[in-house]
Amino acid sequence: MANVDAAIVESSGRPIELSFPLPKSPDTRIYIRLTIQATSLLLLTTAMNGDTSRAAPLGSFVYALPDRMNPGQTISTPLFTYESSIEFTTRLARLLARRTGKPVYVGNSISFASAGLGGTVDEEMEGFKKVVEVVMDEVRKSEVQELVNGS
Repeated sequence: MANVDAAIVESSGRPIELSFPLPKSPDTRIYIRLTIQATSLLLLTTAMNGDTSRAAPLGSFVYALPDRMNPGQTISTPLFTYESSIEFTTRLARLLARRTGKPVYVGNSISFASAGLGGTVDEEMEGFKKVVEVVMDEVRKSEVQELVNGS
């Protein structure tokens, strides 16, 4: 996978820290910290445009789990809300829960307002797709690793 920098890639249960440029704004990077457990995922995301003088706000924190009776649906609940990120965080948590079949905790403070085009829907969708792509790639790698190790 091109343009993804991995700071730590460990076995299951250890955090994986990755960063990659926002697709339409290469000076803005998305940072993710992913912990893959046998029974759940914890994902923390933020974005920085090179200005590290300001700390990112906490953002929203959402819990989502797949509905065992209706696999196409997910159940989610916000644990902490921050108005500018709750919708993105909820969509991300629900999609990851549905795709992985595991409960997911997502903390997100990504803001596209400082992105190249000022936070358009296209920028947000491309960022969303890229986060999902990177996370699902790491989940697949961990599943293969578990099969290889026989755990």
